[in-house]
Amino acid sequence: MNLHSKKDFQDCMLSILNPLKPYYSEEKARLTLGVTMAHYDIGATWMEAFSRPLWGLVPFWAGGGKEPEFEEIYRKGLTAGTDEKNPEYWGECTSFDQRFVEMAAISYGIMFAPQVVWDPLTEEQKENLCNYLNKINEHPLPVCNWILFAVLVNIAMKKVGHRYSPEMLEEYLEGLETFYLGEGWYQDGDSGQKDYYISFAIHFYSLIYAVIMEKDDPERAKKYKARAMKFAKQFIYWFDEEGEAIPFGRSLTYRFSQVSFFSVCLLAGLEPFPLPVMKGLIARHLRTWLKRPIFDRDHVLTIGYGYPNLTMAERYNAPGSPYWGMKVFAFLLLPDDHPFWSVEEAPLPKLAPACPQKYADLFVYHYGNHTTAFAPGVYSPNGHGQIVAKYGKFAYDTRFSISVAKSCYELHENAPDNMLAFWIDGYVYVRRICEESKITENGVWSKWSPYPGITVETTITPDAGGHTRVHKITSEIECVAYDCGFAVSRGDFEEVGFVEKVDGVSAQASNEFCSCTVSAILDDNTRTNEVAEKPPVGYMITADPNTNLLYTKTKIPAVKYHICKGEQEIVTRVDAEVI
Repeated sequence: MNLHSKKDFQDCMLSILNPLKPYYSEEKARLTLGVTMAHYDIGATWMEAFSRPLWGLVPFWAGGGKEPEFEEIYRKGLTAGTDEKNPEYWGECTSFDQRFVEMAAISYGIMFAPQVVWDPLTEEQKENLCNYLNKINEHPLPVCNWILFAVLVNIAMKKVGHRYSPEMLEEYLEGLETFYLGEGWYQDGDSGQKDYYISFAIHFYSLIYAVIMEKDDPERAKKYKARAMKFAKQFIYWFDEEGEAIPFGRSLTYRFSQVSFFSVCLLAGLEPFPLPVMKGLIARHLRTWLKRPIFDRDHVLTIGYGYPNLTMAERYNAPGSPYWGMKVFAFLLLPDDHPFWSVEEAPLPKLAPACPQKYADLFVYHYGNHTTAFAPGVYSPNGHGQIVAKYGKFAYDTRFSISVAKSCYELHENAPDNMLAFWIDGYVYVRRICEESKITENGVWSKWSPYPGITVETTITPDAGGHTRVHKITSEIECVAYDCGFAVSRGDFEEVGFVEKVDGVSAQASNEFCSCTVSAILDDNTRTNEVAEKPPVGYMITADPNTNLLYTKTKIPAVKYHICKGEQEIVTRVDAEVI
């Protein structure tokens, strides 16, 4: 795919959104893209699907783009959705309402493309729209990135001279300061989580604030930009040289929003890296996504990651949710003569291999053609779906991806890649959340318990060939544990040259583009009488189909250990190669 000129990127954006046109309702306020449901009501579902394409259309319009049909759709839809008398009214708002999330994209439009979504409206229509958006000031919000939706609404209202709440605006901006940790990192409110919401939500919205409020609030604008510059130096480690991103944390179905932080940096006039580097990263990232089967037969984005997959979804994923990814096109706002449109793509800058990210609770190792994030398992227990798989694994890799569980009854259903999986009384138990953890200069340490009466201290030390795991296990019961490596594609629609080998204390899975070998390391400390009687053995797990986020069929190499009562140390070597 040619992504060089402004028109190339505009055409790319429109190629994603044009297929939606037949699915808008008569009054255009509702967009029906599927029959699966999220936990919120149908009115919010319709509003979400309607609003999220604006993340791409607004910068397109702001940068001079013209698309009369979409302009008419959104003028008409905004009018109908916020008119209580209209049959397509989006409905009343309640506490913690999903509608508040979708107000951010509408506010984005009011601020950056008023000539399309604001100026053409009648006074009555403007009043209805503003009254609807102001409902966000009348209800409590979750203490997380959501507070910035209210910030965007209020500064949009301020910009157009309409009623807003200076008190709520200040309260939420002060609240944002309690999220800040250091080195450019925030946590996502009281959840304590650090994931893509820091990049495509908190930094994204704070940089919009910095642009809109630069004259009114220069101190905060300067501070938010400085934090973004610091954040960029670590966040770039989340991408490999081909633009692939680490599949870590929730909302992975937003796909190409993973790189949108760098897009909004361009919108805000920030260049944490030279323009050719930023252009190359964004373009490569888009290409990797758009060559995957992420659309349905009508070219509508699906819920999933590398392919349609409801197993990995969160309870808040509705058919329109994936269009959050349109945030990647924030840079379309740049004027026609901006040098971004003429520079050639450049590769990533030369990065030191290891990057301990203490505020992110990650140790990221950049291998070049793939990148791995090593995690201690720090996250909020209030999950939305598959949270253990998305935060609790030992390693997250741009090319091997991760797997999600279908059940805890069988290893093949659990698909516990990069987990120490305990088999007890017919169930699989893995690390759910750690009790203690630390990121060191050499790796990751965590203390955790998979099951009452079992405590594990895990030390992971990455190096140029892979990583070594040392597990110090104290157990009150005898059981079996499987130390699992990366899942490797065994082919689906095409032959990938898959080969497996189980030999002694090792297991290897490989194909034409990657390989993973898992081996037990035995020395004098591990050669106890119990181990001699029941030594570790290589093992291969044939994971259930559609458990890995990128590959529909995989196998997971592992080492099977006998766990004795008392204290025991096991050492596992995981070698991973991308060819």
